[in-house]
Amino acid sequence: MSHDRSPSDIPDSSQQLVQFSDIARGLAYLHTRVNATAGRSLESAAFVYALIDLLVETGVITVEQIDDRKQEFVDRLLQRYQQHDPGVALQEPNQDKYTFVQTAKIDCENRVHLCKAACCKMVFPLSRQDIEEGVIRWELNKPYVIAKGADGYCHQVDRTSLGCCVHTQRPIPCRAYDCRNDDRIWLDFDNGVINPKLADPNWPHNLTPDELSLPEVADDSSLG
Repeated sequence: MSHDRSPSDIPDSSQQLVQFSDIARGLAYLHTRVNATAGRSLESAAFVYALIDLLVETGVITVEQIDDRKQEFVDRLLQRYQQHDPGVALQEPNQDKYTFVQTAKIDCENRVHLCKAACCKMVFPLSRQDIEEGVIRWELNKPYVIAKGADGYCHQVDRTSLGCCVHTQRPIPCRAYDCRNDDRIWLDFDNGVINPKLADPNWPHNLTPDELSLPEVADDSSLG
């Protein structure tokens, strides 16, 4: 096998330097912010511990009272965090999408004129494999939830045909999702009767957060 490469195959060194420089600047900024946040957290923790120690020492409160109240606030803050800041979302279980065997077989080409590729507006997190592969985009403000356009469709959807532009690299939820019994889309799959909610211009924003998400994917690593 020949290892010769044409000039177009050889990366431009100046372009590489620019890319590395951009990455280095980004990492430097990130590390600066992390250090600043760590410093503020340490300062806040020191203040709180000093205050607690002083209150206990002067007999204003007891350690037991603090522990009871702390657990109450842990539960309250955790609930608020889950509602408003889901943090980093990753697809679990972590599986190889290219060996995934539970692929749904749907005649999408014969139904997309009815359903308008509604499944491509559903929300789900990407896998580590998707992220490392770098083909599927994710929301910058909601890592690593699959990215949507202003129209609500996945960025990888062709807006004319409503087909997937990265079908070979599509994530596991796209491979596994079976819409046949999903009443958010079909009232009668066999007879092509869609859910009237699909006609709403605000769909899928007229769904609840639980309705909007795709079902969890089962682990098929033990199959095949």
